[in-house]
Amino acid sequence: MSDRLDMTAMYAAHDALRRELEHLARTTARVDDDPRRILGAAVGWELFKKSLHVHHTAEDDALWPAMREAVAGRPDDLALLAAMESEHEAIDPLIDAIDAEIDAALRGRESGPERIGDLTDALATGLSGHLKHEEDEALPLIQATVTEPQWQHFGQVNARLVGPDAPRILPWMLDGASERTIAVMLAPLPEPARLAYRNEWQPAYAALDLWGTGSAGGAG
Repeated sequence: MSDRLDMTAMYAAHDALRRELEHLARTTARVDDDPRRILGAAVGWELFKKSLHVHHTAEDDALWPAMREAVAGRPDDLALLAAMESEHEAIDPLIDAIDAEIDAALRGRESGPERIGDLTDALATGLSGHLKHEEDEALPLIQATVTEPQWQHFGQVNARLVGPDAPRILPWMLDGASERTIAVMLAPLPEPARLAYRNEWQPAYAALDLWGTGSAGGAG
């Protein structure tokens, strides 16, 4: 039996976050420059943070509350939703700590290059674990409890949070995605937006040096 709700966008967001965690790990492992200074100028780090904030905020505001009502009186399901929110809350301080290290480097304050590596390792471990937990347990619960109007509302909240950043966030999310995923993600857009994606947004994204490597990024 096919799923009631199309979760293409959810999996695309997760895949993009995992992809960028790999870039982040490679960036902080570089020895040719201070990785904190690289991240301070990296478009990829800013896009990662913005996209992660949008994804988690939309879930916290538009998804978990609706599910909590649907599973009222079911302790195990309520505990899962509480875990989702707790995992989100554990990730935010790591982002803030990494930004603090970047700021310290830009101001000439030393705290040791190993500190940024430890923080990014913790971020990768925490976020990767959360994404897997969500896919293994929360997404099946979403399929079982969330109505189509509620799912559409979640998508609308996502879109509102992205707002004017869509020309960068959408090609970022679809970087390396399958043609099917790209087609599904573009289908709801008005024709002018689809044309803009193909002719303007994606080429501009592909030309960005996302992680300070000196080469253009964006394969999707």
